[in-house]
Amino acid sequence: MSTFVLVHGAWHGGWCWYRIAARLEAAGHTVFAPDMPGHGTDRTPIEEVTMDAIVAKIGGCIDAAKESVILAGHSYGGAVITQTAERYAAKVSRLVYVAAFLLQNGQSTLEAAADDDSALNGKVVFAPDGKTATADPAIYREAFYANCGDEDVVLARQLLVPEAVAGFQTPMQITPENFGRVPRDYVECTQDRAISIARQRRMHAAQPCRRVFTLETDHSPFFSAPHALTECLLAG
Repeated sequence: MSTFVLVHGAWHGGWCWYRIAARLEAAGHTVFAPDMPGHGTDRTPIEEVTMDAIVAKIGGCIDAAKESVILAGHSYGGAVITQTAERYAAKVSRLVYVAAFLLQNGQSTLEAAADDDSALNGKVVFAPDGKTATADPAIYREAFYANCGDEDVVLARQLLVPEAVAGFQTPMQITPENFGRVPRDYVECTQDRAISIARQRRMHAAQPCRRVFTLETDHSPFFSAPHALTECLLAG
């Protein structure tokens, strides 16, 4: 049996993994699905959230695990697991990027997010102080949940929160000796309108993965294709 740490993307929380966590636990695995600082039940003021704070939160789950973990990240969570793997390489057995930002050394999420094919293009609103950003609710379904059930979309609308810009702006600091030694897989989603499939493929071509799984679904396969996504996570 394995231990999984599931890292959510921007604006979301650990709640988005509920279908995946249930399936993994039913198969006998241990699952952590933490909230990033300032998300879900974590009450850290969003203005205080940095990439270091996020990595420390995920690192706490890794330290609590009794064995090396499989670290999976969705969307912005891809940047998080990359930086976390750099710092906790000895305790991470595998990385899985789920329609996620797979960045290179020195690259930030904000740089990689520039995508003319994304429904989020021009639809992310920055607070007057420049510290937080939110997605326009009018494009939630198109960008994130096009193939998802109405119940999950309603759940998400109630729980999405502003995202700290500081983490978006933080360049990756990774090395071949740490991050580079952890096996990585990518789950690409061909109907994704948040991170286009073209962008996903450019990223995993630039930072090659051991395996690439292809799901014919939207940006949120944890809702729209939970069985298929679970199979990718269990591929070993």
